[in-house]
Amino acid sequence: MSGQTGAVPRILHIHSSFDPGGKELRCVRLINAFGKRAFNALVSGEPDQRGAAALIEPMVVWARFPKLKGKPWPWRLKAMAAAMQGYDLVCTYNWGAMDAVLAHTLFADVFKLPPLVHHEDGFNEDEAAARKTGRNRYRRIALGRAAALVVPSHELERIALEEWQQPRTRVRRIPNGVDTRKYARKPKPDVLPGLIKRKGEGWVGSLAGLRKVKNLPALVEAARYLGDEWQLVIAGEGPERDAILAAAEEGGIEDRVHLPGFVADPAGLVGLFDIFALSSKSEQFPISVVEAMAAGLPVVAPAVGDVTRMVAEENLPFIVLPGDEHGLRDVLVTLAADPALRKRVGEANRVRARKEFDEDTMIERYKGLYWGLMNRKFA
Repeated sequence: MSGQTGAVPRILHIHSSFDPGGKELRCVRLINAFGKRAFNALVSGEPDQRGAAALIEPMVVWARFPKLKGKPWPWRLKAMAAAMQGYDLVCTYNWGAMDAVLAHTLFADVFKLPPLVHHEDGFNEDEAAARKTGRNRYRRIALGRAAALVVPSHELERIALEEWQQPRTRVRRIPNGVDTRKYARKPKPDVLPGLIKRKGEGWVGSLAGLRKVKNLPALVEAARYLGDEWQLVIAGEGPERDAILAAAEEGGIEDRVHLPGFVADPAGLVGLFDIFALSSKSEQFPISVVEAMAAGLPVVAPAVGDVTRMVAEENLPFIVLPGDEHGLRDVLVTLAADPALRKRVGEANRVRARKEFDEDTMIERYKGLYWGLMNRKFA
């Protein structure tokens, strides 16, 4: 079907899950930006994890698709490939969809399949420090017929070229972006149900899925060294919620640690933070850092992924070595004690975010890639 100029192009998005997270929310923003200029069908390998779809404005459908989990038996891969027929573009996301990528590579000619774009955004804890040899080998084979491999960070670009041995012409680095103007607005102090930012309070904030790789108990431990006027607010959902609350109770700050759950509109919250903090063991191009920068916040984080390339030069002293939890605590304490320093660093971040990471630039690059592969004009 690729190359047609009449009907609206049909795009199939294959995710291992579709609860709100970095890659899912970027996918939502792109679908919303495409509007009625594309028909979008979604796959979630976990049928009960579809929460991010509630944020999509144009109509989407859930495509019928074989299970993504299981051994890569030929019959299973063939069934996946058959389900890709009838689309103009197939988009796959992260390791959880790699069987679908292999299915496309093996059966593209048999079923006359459209181009496939694979997106890699990062790794779970099991590949945070180093990729698994078997998975690297599998990726090299599976990506053999991909039209493009999209990554958001310089580090993932290096991994794709060196570890996965992908050709330079296939790898496309498209940094994540946000609506920077939206994040410049000051939110209301009562935006979170049951939690109000009161006069004289300071908020250290984070936006993160509550997963082990985010290492959030370490952030709780660092917050223990701040004064009683400081609150720690971690917005997100995930399986580590109880572990985070247990760390807060153990540290005696359970009354100052707040887990409000997933926030659908982070622009309505981030501006209430005074400091943005990450404690992750692995990141690539964390969109939450861009959101914090756009809101004019200083960022405390380990030097994972592209974080040091993302923040303004003035913010670099507050980026610590990966795994240095004492260092994370120290820079957090330093910023908490100096409002003028927070303002100066935050303003430098705001300027950089507007210049380098605005959403419009990201959307235009994805439009150019997708519609170019479909041999169509975006109209």
